[in-house]
Amino acid sequence: MLDFNLNENQQLIAEMVRSFGVKEITPFRKEWDDTSFFPIEIFKKLGELGLMGVLVPTEYGGSGFSYTEYVTAILELSKIDPSIGLSMAAHNSLCTGHIMMFGTEEQKRKYLPKLATCEWLGAWGLTEPNTGSDAGNMRTVAIKDGEYYILNGAKNFITHGISGDVAVVIARTGEVGDSHGMTAFVIERGTPGFKGGRKEDKLGMRASETAEMIFEDCKVHESQVLGKVGDGFIQSMKILDGGRISIAALSLGIAEGALEASIQYSKERHQFNKPISSFQGISFKLADMATQLEAAKLLTFKAADLKNRGEKVTLAGAQAKYFASEVCVSISNEAVQIFGGYGFTKDYPVEKFYRDSKLCTIGEGTSEIQKLVISRDILK
Repeated sequence: MLDFNLNENQQLIAEMVRSFGVKEITPFRKEWDDTSFFPIEIFKKLGELGLMGVLVPTEYGGSGFSYTEYVTAILELSKIDPSIGLSMAAHNSLCTGHIMMFGTEEQKRKYLPKLATCEWLGAWGLTEPNTGSDAGNMRTVAIKDGEYYILNGAKNFITHGISGDVAVVIARTGEVGDSHGMTAFVIERGTPGFKGGRKEDKLGMRASETAEMIFEDCKVHESQVLGKVGDGFIQSMKILDGGRISIAALSLGIAEGALEASIQYSKERHQFNKPISSFQGISFKLADMATQLEAAKLLTFKAADLKNRGEKVTLAGAQAKYFASEVCVSISNEAVQIFGGYGFTKDYPVEKFYRDSKLCTIGEGTSEIQKLVISRDILK
C-alpha cells in the first residue's frame, strides 16, 4: 500500500534541494528567464549532489533511488524554478533512462557514469518539425552502409539540443508508419554531421534550452544502436510512460509554488482594512487550488509507486500527467488572479509560474494525447 509520509530519503532530498536553490538558483532566476540563459553550471552542481542520476544504479555511479525520491526531487526543484526542474527531468527520464532501460552492458558502462554526474548532459530526440504527436511519420532516416548508419534529418523542440553532450535519437530504418520501422541510436556531440540548430525563444521555461538537432550525412557505427534495430518507437513509448510521471512531478512543483505564494500574499495584502484571505472570494479560490493539488499529488505518487514495483504505468502515468498538468495551469492562473495587478508584473513569482505551467500540458505528449492513451486503455 502507498505510504503517504515522506521517507527519510525524500526528506533529505527536499531539504538539500531547498538549501541549494536559495543559494544557487533563486538569486539568478529572473535574469536567466529574461535573457533565456541556460545555466549549464547549475546542472554540473546538481550532478555533484546526485540529482542528475537519481534513478541510475550505484554500480554505474548514480544515486540508485526509486521513482518516489525522483518525483520529490523534481517537485522541489520546480517550486524554485520550473525551467531547472524540466531540464533535470529530461536528462534523467529521457536520455539517461533510455540508455539505462535498453542499452547493452557496455553502453551502460560507457555512458551512465558520465550522465549520472552530469559530466555529460543528455538530450533525447523524437519530435520533428512536421511530426509532433504523429511521431510514427518521422522523416529522419538512417540508412545502413556496411558497419555504419548514415543519418539525415532534423529534430526539433529538443531539450539540450545544442548543449547536450550525448543524445539518444530515434530515426527511421524501415517504412513510414511502421511502428517497427524506427531505431534508437546513441550519438555523441562532435560526431561529424551532427550539430545543434536554432534555439527556440519561448513563452516560459526560458532557462531550459530547447533547440533543433540536425543530421547531415551523420555516420553512426552499428555499436551505437540501442536495443534491437526496428524497436526505437516501441522503446520510446515505454520511455514516455515513465517520463510522463516526471512531467506530472514538474506540474506539482509549479502548482505548489504558485499556491504557497498565493497563501502568503493573501495574508499580507490588505483591502478594506483586512487581509484579502478573509474574503470568501479569495479563500474559496485557495480551497479549490489546495484540493486540486492534493488530488494531483495522489495520482502522481500512485504512478511512481507502480513504477517502483515494476508494474505497467501506461494508464497511471497518462492520468497523472494529464490531470497534474491541467491543474498546474489552473492553479497558476488563479494565483495571478489573487495577486491582481501585481500578478501581472515580474516583481512577483506567479507570472513566471503561469508562463512555465503551459508547457506541462504540451511536452511529452499533449493533454489530448494523454486522453487518447487513457481512453484506449480503459476501452480495451
